[in-house]
Amino acid sequence: MELARYESSQAAEVQALFVETFAEAEGQEEGNLVGGLVQELLRDADPCDVQGFVAMEQGRVVAGIVFSRLRFESPAEAFLLSPVAVHPAHQGRGIGQRLIRFGLDSLKAQGATHAFTYGDPAFYSRVGFVPVSETMAAAPFRLSQPEGWLGQGLGGEMVPLAGVPRCVAAFDDPAYW
Repeated sequence: MELARYESSQAAEVQALFVETFAEAEGQEEGNLVGGLVQELLRDADPCDVQGFVAMEQGRVVAGIVFSRLRFESPAEAFLLSPVAVHPAHQGRGIGQRLIRFGLDSLKAQGATHAFTYGDPAFYSRVGFVPVSETMAAAPFRLSQPEGWLGQGLGGEMVPLAGVPRCVAAFDDPAYW
């Protein structure tokens, strides 16, 4: 398995991965929604604000993750991990966890100080994410499932971050939260 940065030549394959993965798990409408989000993140956002990573087997993308910048009032290099997809035929082998660790290590090497995600605590705790209170770091919008707001310090303990963060345009929609 090869873990690597996303390259724009992989755009169609990565989008198809997210559509298929989410459609199988949650229905075609959700697959199309997440596929469109990924396309918008990777195509339209400033490359300084979005980083994608892929896992490949035999030259094919089998997993993908996207990190996008969160801007707080506090000085911090913070990123949001979302979305994450592992092709259904490759799930249950730890590929997603390895890819997330790879992405987090890459962000840390670039000076990122915090990573957040909004998802299943049982899964994301396996890669170092812990529940985050609103006093530690607010989410960009009111959360439909507050227990899913998770974070971690990259290279040290998490420190409180002031203010409500601003996310990239693709995530600037309360429907995702």
